[in-house]
Amino acid sequence: MAELHPRPFIPFMVAAAGIGTFSLMDVAMKDLALSLGTYNAVMWRNCLGALFMGLLFIGTRQEWPPAHILKIHLWRGMVASVMSISFFWSLTKLPFAEAIGLSFIAPVIALYLAAVILGETIGREAIWASLAGLGGVVIIMAGRLSGQYTNGHLWGAAAVLFSAVVFAYNLILARKQAQVAGPIEIAFFQNLFVAATLSFAAPWFLQPIGAAHAPLIGGAAILSIISLLLLSWAYARAEAQILIPVEYTAFVWAALFGWLFFAEPVTMPVLLGTVLIVSGSLIAARAKPEPVNQVEIAAV
Repeated sequence: MAELHPRPFIPFMVAAAGIGTFSLMDVAMKDLALSLGTYNAVMWRNCLGALFMGLLFIGTRQEWPPAHILKIHLWRGMVASVMSISFFWSLTKLPFAEAIGLSFIAPVIALYLAAVILGETIGREAIWASLAGLGGVVIIMAGRLSGQYTNGHLWGAAAVLFSAVVFAYNLILARKQAQVAGPIEIAFFQNLFVAATLSFAAPWFLQPIGAAHAPLIGGAAILSIISLLLLSWAYARAEAQILIPVEYTAFVWAALFGWLFFAEPVTMPVLLGTVLIVSGSLIAARAKPEPVNQVEIAAV
């Protein structure tokens, strides 16, 4: 099990890189979900991800994990399946930046779940970081939301909020999982078990993909793997309360990618909110790590 890094800024920056990579993958997945349907986009991405990581898992001669760790991988894969389907479906109903903004309720929930589930002490810096980040999201969303929704928009917003609650729990699982497994192992089994979980619906929803979609699906799988490796490394070396606020930087990437790929303008509320989000993340990065109360992982 990896020890806490003496300089939290290092795992913080690694996690930030992982968030940026994951945000780019979200762009690819929105395009795929619109053209293939959400189920097929998520299913095929994880199938390719499991193949790629399986080759890496074997090539690096990773040891097969014991049963109690496999149980953690399986449980997180099931949780991630629900989270992925609901979030990527919401992207087909909402603008990219708006969906990302609504999802920012997750780090706030996860911050306090870390205290309940992991036994972490919620420091003053983490609370201020969360308030700053949430304040930035409020400013940005106030400038983006018109208050006029179609039924599709309402269902999309509901799907984002549901996925955010599941994602908050997923963040806590990520910390617990990273304490007992390496990044390659985590990335392999997550892709494998998400695909395995979704396979139960394959007789009704799975469709073959054409050559035109294969490169984008492969790219999304690779981006997802890179992000998962970076985040797994970071969560093994820093407390969840330090890394959770870095999730807010996803809106910085969303504003950039929304402008590049979806022609969404970068407005003044976006700029002001981004300043608060980054400020909150920097506050969290400067927080000093405190001892973590270890929990019995096999009980998950």
